[in-house]
Amino acid sequence: MRISELQDKNVINMSNGKNIGRITDLEINEEGKIINFYVIQRKLFKFFSSNQESLFTIKDINKIGEDVILVNIE
Repeated sequence: MRISELQDKNVINMSNGKNIGRITDLEINEEGKIINFYVIQRKLFKFFSSNQESLFTIKDINKIGEDVILVNIE
């Protein structure tokens, strides 16, 4: 799977069903493995609020589906 394919998927929190956003960046270690990923929540009205970026580890991912990435965050 390519990074661009991951960026097209919405990240959904399984604990509450909320759409967290989309992956904007990845952190890769020296061995070439993904260790962290950054998700940004896109706001509809950008003038009134700022985009919030969240950091998740690869261990937070529960499943990568065809349309979404499921994470389990309390």
